[in-house]
Amino acid sequence: MRTLIFTLGILFALSLTSCATRVQVRPANTTVVKVAPKHHKIVIVKGKRYYFWNGRHYRKTARGYVVVKV
Repeated sequence: MRTLIFTLGILFALSLTSCATRVQVRPANTTVVKVAPKHHKIVIVKGKRYYFWNGRHYRKTARGYVVVKV
């Protein structure tokens, strides 16, 4: 009986934990640039590719290019 209660307690505790491994929150004022200008530069920072123009770093996404902080 004690083992059954212990097992049910563990199962209950495990059911309360979240299965989410990554939560991504998008800022409300994100500007998406559809096409990079011809004079952009490709920069590699910590193994990731960024695009640089107008003094800002951009990252390519499925919807276009978004400003990121490097």
